[in-house]
Amino acid sequence: MEMQEIPKEKEKSKEDDKGAGEPMLEVEIKEEAEPDPYAKLQAPSENIYSEALSSGAPEKTTPDKEQTEGNARLYRAACLFLTLICIVLLVVVIILGLKLQTGSTACPVTEETIPADQRGCALAPACTFERCQARFPAIHIKHIGCKQCAEGWLTFGRSCFFLSTFRLRWSESQQNCTSRGGSLAVITSKDVQDFLTKKGNLQYWIGTSQKGTEWTWVDNTELQESYWAENPWNGNCGILDSTAPADKNWFRAPCHSATYFICQLQF
Repeated sequence: MEMQEIPKEKEKSKEDDKGAGEPMLEVEIKEEAEPDPYAKLQAPSENIYSEALSSGAPEKTTPDKEQTEGNARLYRAACLFLTLICIVLLVVVIILGLKLQTGSTACPVTEETIPADQRGCALAPACTFERCQARFPAIHIKHIGCKQCAEGWLTFGRSCFFLSTFRLRWSESQQNCTSRGGSLAVITSKDVQDFLTKKGNLQYWIGTSQKGTEWTWVDNTELQESYWAENPWNGNCGILDSTAPADKNWFRAPCHSATYFICQLQF
């Protein structure tokens, strides 16, 4: 009897265990089936930020964006500045072109604009540089262009004059002047005559001599304007006596005589 009841108890215990396990499984299934009310808010901070953007809140700017906008403004300002420069240059070119077409607007030099003591030299068509310098002795031009008289030479007009301090014969004087690059002085104007008379204080050979019945200069031109003294002596070569008045201070002397001389170098 005891051996038969023991199995029944075991079977009963198994059934109890089986009945007790089934309700626990149903609870677990029921818990998994119920929806989680917070499942939608997996990332609450992101949802809130997206809602703020959709509601019209101002967008935050980054440093890169601000730098890009600054470069754009700088580029626009540079373009505007260059455009203004181009416009100004265009206006200047147009104005210069109109002036070139219409001619110079400078007032021409008229006789009224020149001082009375300078009108004769400034307007005379036959006026020479020597005449102007003689009229205005205060103006001294030491050199013209790139050429200049050597030391010891006097400048007058476009010529350099050398007054010797030693005496030679007429032919020797001419050779000496030739070796210096010039010749004996050729006096073709009253201005040069007055200048040499004023600068000298001796008797000097000049570049005129007699050939037959005519007096010529060393450059083979005929003597046109002369300043012979009333008693010019006798001889075939000309002398300028700077101690006498400039109007009549030429004398004739033998060419083999020795006296001082005047060289002239033109440039």
